[in-house]
Amino acid sequence: MPAGLGALALGSFGIGLTEFVIAGLLPQVGRSLAVSEAAAGWLISGYALTVAVGAIVVTAATAGLPRKTVLTGLVALFVVGNLLSAIAPNYPLMLLGRVIAALCHGSFFGIGSLVARRLVAPERASRAVAVMFAGLTVANVLGVPFGALVGERWGWRATFWAITCVGVVAAVAIAVFVPGWAGAASRPHSSKDSGTATGRADGLRTQLRAFRSGQVWLTLAATALGYGGMFGAFSYLAYTFTRVTGFSSTDVAWLLVVYGSGLVIGNMVGGRAADRNRDLALIASLAGLTVTLATFGLLAASPTASVVLVFLTGLFGFASVPGLITRVTDHARGVPLAASANVSASNIGNALGAWLGGFAISVGLGYTAPLYVGAALVLLGLAVLMIAARRSGRSEPHTTDLGLAHDRASAG
Repeated sequence: MPAGLGALALGSFGIGLTEFVIAGLLPQVGRSLAVSEAAAGWLISGYALTVAVGAIVVTAATAGLPRKTVLTGLVALFVVGNLLSAIAPNYPLMLLGRVIAALCHGSFFGIGSLVARRLVAPERASRAVAVMFAGLTVANVLGVPFGALVGERWGWRATFWAITCVGVVAAVAIAVFVPGWAGAASRPHSSKDSGTATGRADGLRTQLRAFRSGQVWLTLAATALGYGGMFGAFSYLAYTFTRVTGFSSTDVAWLLVVYGSGLVIGNMVGGRAADRNRDLALIASLAGLTVTLATFGLLAASPTASVVLVFLTGLFGFASVPGLITRVTDHARGVPLAASANVSASNIGNALGAWLGGFAISVGLGYTAPLYVGAALVLLGLAVLMIAARRSGRSEPHTTDLGLAHDRASAG
């Protein structure tokens, strides 16, 4: 594995910790800063909303800058946000720290995924994206228990100090190990021409042209619906486990670890499958998630079935991630704004899925309703993706070399 890819995965891990760790710390933070549960909850929802908006705004604002420089700067912003959270004397500054840290999230994953795929051969592009996102999936598994453990032992501020240190190490690693040419429009073919690949992103106007592609919009829609279905179900799993399955509240933590383990495995398997036949792999993962969620709703009263199905939910849910990212960036000819838009689409889908799942419970449909709502959303995403695959006119056994695609576009 290229060292630069490991550096990106470390940055992904730190950002993932920032996103997930707060869930286990909310009671402590709320008591320490003397705010209500609802106000404390904005440390999560405010982060998510900032990610959705920031992914587009920050990527657009940095259009034309060298991608390695942008990535290093984004991780530095992440460090500042978490440092502010660690020392915040009051709630407004704590929330500001969360917002600052969230600003780097979408752009880092959007631009970072493009750089990651430049570090490997074109036919391994989805696997490279999966390696980068492995940091996020591992953080999902470890984030909540890590935050709870450190918070209980040394206080919640110590958790944010630890994440700040991870960010500093990640920034140094990216600066040292990610080559400048990795962000270029085309891969240097020899040492002779490596200096011509500056790693600069396309200008904003060029990037916006990518959104004329119907395939880009169809892939973004499939992303939003697929993520929305998974997150709509995930948001209420604690209620399903305790009110339907009969698990105790103390069991929820290890059940979420089972779910997170599925994310880790699904991410890596999905990356490999997408490099063989991307559209087929995406259709299979969304179809598998649809069936899993619907079956989960039917068998939620069974503890054994619930453990198996929550693992499969994570596995199928994240198996589509690498392929969706490479699909949208290939059809957008490798512009960072499209990759960041994919992150925004996923967060919009998360918000939609969580709202619909909560609405279904509020109207009296029961605590299995979010699973059925999730299955319906993913099924819609599957339909959109099948339309996109059919319109593309061919299956895609290998990802496109972004440099070649961009060069041909420029020549045309």
